Amino acid sequence: MPEDLVHPARASSACRATFSEFIWIWNHSQDMPTPDVHLRMARWLFERWSSGDRELLLLAFRSSGKSTLVGLFCAWLLLQDANLRILVLAGDLPLAKKMVRNVRRLIESHPLTGGLRARRSDQWAGDQFTVVRRLELRDPSMLAKGISANITGLRADAIVYDDVEVPKTSDTPDKREALRERLREAEFVLTPGGLRLYIGTPHTYYSIYNIELNGELGESEAFLSGYKRLEIPILDHRQQSAWPERFSLDRIGDMLSKAGPAKFESQMLLKARPPSDLRLDPERLRVYHDDLIYSESNRTASLTLGGRRLVSASCWWDPAYGAPEKGDANAVAAVFTDETGGYWLHRVQYLTHDVRLLDNVDEATQLCRQVASLLRDLHLPAIVVETNGIGRFLAGLLRQQIGWAGLRCSVLEQVSRTNKDLRILEAFDAVLAARRLSVHDSVLRSPFIQEMREWRPGARRCRDDGLDAVAGCLLSEPVRLPRLAAAPPREVSRGAWRGFGPFRAEGDFSP
Repeated sequence: MPEDLVHPARASSACRATFSEFIWIWNHSQDMPTPDVHLRMARWLFERWSSGDRELLLLAFRSSGKSTLVGLFCAWLLLQDANLRILVLAGDLPLAKKMVRNVRRLIESHPLTGGLRARRSDQWAGDQFTVVRRLELRDPSMLAKGISANITGLRADAIVYDDVEVPKTSDTPDKREALRERLREAEFVLTPGGLRLYIGTPHTYYSIYNIELNGELGESEAFLSGYKRLEIPILDHRQQSAWPERFSLDRIGDMLSKAGPAKFESQMLLKARPPSDLRLDPERLRVYHDDLIYSESNRTASLTLGGRRLVSASCWWDPAYGAPEKGDANAVAAVFTDETGGYWLHRVQYLTHDVRLLDNVDEATQLCRQVASLLRDLHLPAIVVETNGIGRFLAGLLRQQIGWAGLRCSVLEQVSRTNKDLRILEAFDAVLAARRLSVHDSVLRSPFIQEMREWRPGARRCRDDGLDAVAGCLLSEPVRLPRLAAAPPREVSRGAWRGFGPFRAEGDFSP
């Protein structure tokens, strides 16, 4: 028996038993051993609670028994103060009820908690129960709720977030945003100074458990910033098993081979990665920081990037209306190629309109002006507008804006008839495999990289607007950059359609 634990017969008072002692007494009564990994969790929880820390995060590998141990912790807390109200929130209701039922049965059988059991059957249910307590409180001692349930009106002194991040709550950007919002709402039912205890494993690259900002939702700090953390991966820094009695190195190796490296790292090593292999791996991109340099010499134009001469360019726009968070996003992409055939993704721009300007400038005009500004900044000779939807109307409006800006840029219209998933696969597979696609560092700060990580063929509700625009660039016939420098832009009449203003031609003939 570990030296810091005491035999049940020598426990002078139930309330003065440490949490480690409480666990050992329970396991002893059940003829079960107490593994070191559970003692490590128990000591950490006891130390944090005794130190007054009330924002805790326990990450431990799958099947480590963390939920069972936290259930024991809840029973121990009620033993210390029977007036506590504990709310269990989980990814779904059955999971939350499982913990509450486990704690109820534990209180019924633990040698130290017999006095907590209520006499009335209506206070001893499967999804909630109330122990014998001094205060008359409206809320039960322990209550189970799914993360999507309505908890308005509840009050709790402690909230246990048991695996609230699971695939069905985190596999799309919309679900991750909704999860964070639900977790923030739960704060309003917690009494001042109450306990927040998260337990789980990461299920997405953009996990709520990340220490560093992931940049997905524009947060100014990590979601659980300031929380005291304990992380227990299945392998320690010496590559030894955290629970050798149950998980030998051979068994761990077998788990790795069956689950695959991505899922194993996420669920067993606690590294925030998608649970399945990436179809479009951003790690295959080459990043550069150079800006375009345009120069003229003897009326010969040249466009270079990091000392490489660029010979062609592709620009693709698939227009969309409406709020980007509720429908298709407006994405325009520009890809250049050099003399060796390398691809340089220099810009992926997600367009939005300013609702404050709608009384004076309509949405379509705002979008076209942004595209025209991009064409000017990147010295692009042509742009392809996908005309499956509203693009048929916007192509003409874009020509007008280009003309008013005095640009020499062609607007090409194209209808896409290929399935979008097939188009993206066809465009990206070869260049990523060969590592021939380089991206400007500005692209890394856009939603494009997130789209790559999240994209799966056939998946619904995954953002792919930037991917689609870049795929259009890669698959379209590139336009050769002009060798002759463009003439200085002339004044263009604002009343002219497509940018061609009136002009006077001098002739030497008589009528």
